[in-house]
Amino acid sequence: MLEVQNVTDGVFALVGPMEQRSAANLANNATFGVVVTDEGVVLMDPGGSWKGAEAIHAQIREITDQPVRYVIDTGGQDHRWLGNGYWQAQGATVIASQAAVEDHKARGSQQLSALTQFLGDQLSGTNPAYANVTFEDSYMLELGGVTFEITHAGQAHTPGDSFVWLAAKDTVFTGDIVYVERILGNGGQSNAKSWIATFEAMAALKPTHVVPGHGHATTLEKATADTYDYLVNLRTRIGALIEDGGDIIDAPKIDQSAFSYLDQFDSLAGRNAQTTYEQMEWE
Repeated sequence: MLEVQNVTDGVFALVGPMEQRSAANLANNATFGVVVTDEGVVLMDPGGSWKGAEAIHAQIREITDQPVRYVIDTGGQDHRWLGNGYWQAQGATVIASQAAVEDHKARGSQQLSALTQFLGDQLSGTNPAYANVTFEDSYMLELGGVTFEITHAGQAHTPGDSFVWLAAKDTVFTGDIVYVERILGNGGQSNAKSWIATFEAMAALKPTHVVPGHGHATTLEKATADTYDYLVNLRTRIGALIEDGGDIIDAPKIDQSAFSYLDQFDSLAGRNAQTTYEQMEWE
């Protein structure tokens, strides 16, 4: 279910499927990060359910015998936090931005209701569990000689999105700040304008390895093409539409064809355009 991708020494991406949440994927339709140190494992994102977290744990055991010591919630989507309870039961400490925890509390009930429809009985055991450690803008974690710099630079796909920089590995874990291979979702919980600025803050690190929230670990160039350029195109074309007096009903007609190669394009491009229109009307 999760493809193990060795990114660099001691760093792995667990790459989930691109499609919608389902009982088969346990809401693990995303990419998760694993860093193995001499003193234990740091996991980027816990999985989308209790059973989803168990599935991630099974994959980690194939990589290392080291225990998972810390879990970093990189954002507010279900697969970024609803597996927290499983890991806390294993003795792990969960870290998240304060903005992410506020989002978890605001949308948790809604997310669980939706997951009930997708997962059915496979959602059993899943209950809201919040981070043990929170921070406002940044947090530094050190484990086994590896330093993890966690930064919440602003709202992106969700209000509390963070990226995690490992300078020693020249690797950044972006959560849902970056989508590759699959079109991103600009929803009601998103902000395309600050998403662009947050991407720029991440890109300023000039990482060799980018582990995205969706898709395979990749280069900054690919991340820029599939996420940053897409967001800029959205805002540029919707801005022109508004300037010309166009209505929200016209938003799905803007030209996004340069990005039609991305998975889920047909189902999400029109909605992304309409949401961007709504966001820009209020700016």
